[in-house]
Amino acid sequence: MTEPQNTGTTAPDQLAPMPDDWQRALAVVAHPDDLEYGCAGAIASWTDAGREVAYLLATRGEAGIDTLAPAEAAPLREREQRASAAVVGVDTVEFLDHKDGVIEYGTALRRDIAAAIRKHRPDLVITLNHQDTWGGVAWNTPDHVAVGRATLDAAADAGNRWIFPELIEQGLEPWNGVRWVAVAGTDRPTHAVDARPGLERSVRSLLEHRAYLEALTAEDPEKYCRSFLGGIAEQLAPRFGGVPAVAFQVFAR
Repeated sequence: MTEPQNTGTTAPDQLAPMPDDWQRALAVVAHPDDLEYGCAGAIASWTDAGREVAYLLATRGEAGIDTLAPAEAAPLREREQRASAAVVGVDTVEFLDHKDGVIEYGTALRRDIAAAIRKHRPDLVITLNHQDTWGGVAWNTPDHVAVGRATLDAAADAGNRWIFPELIEQGLEPWNGVRWVAVAGTDRPTHAVDARPGLERSVRSLLEHRAYLEALTAEDPEKYCRSFLGGIAEQLAPRFGGVPAVAFQVFAR
């Protein structure tokens, strides 16, 4: 799997437009809210254009709210995630039930993600930053690293009938049609999407995680969401023709 090469039409420090000759995408992340902090604005634009996007979450985010026991937090955060996805036009939201906070990278996780890829048969797979840090200044969580890495690997696993042959016995035939894996929340972006059409819905989508936001910050939730998402989009504008952007590191297969 490689990063698409610069064709010479885009300056080295500029972000290329995301590939758009695809119809189905599967977004794979660790927790409820990961996509809302990462790329829901782009997803809103894609579903507007008639493309199909499904969500796969490794956990139900049950360890994410200190004031709520996991048994209470899990169904609450699942409901919030489904409502959040609906705001940006996503109807299919699935959960793997790995344990929040202690997801382990390995064959079990790769198998689960490969199974979902075979089931949904996407052209594009989306995941979140799998690097050790956020921009070299904040340590990333083991869950994000494990799920991001496993997703990159599972995109290839899904097309190999000799890896996880038990999936074929379950009726999940190999799918070698993943053409790109796009990593959101990275400090190494290569491509971007105009953030403006989906920005308002990305704010509303993040606001659906009300219980999590109230535990995370004492700031007004709408002000916080608008400032956070709008600020990131504006920071990327100089690298995308002056247009606020949602950025991805895109790997071609």
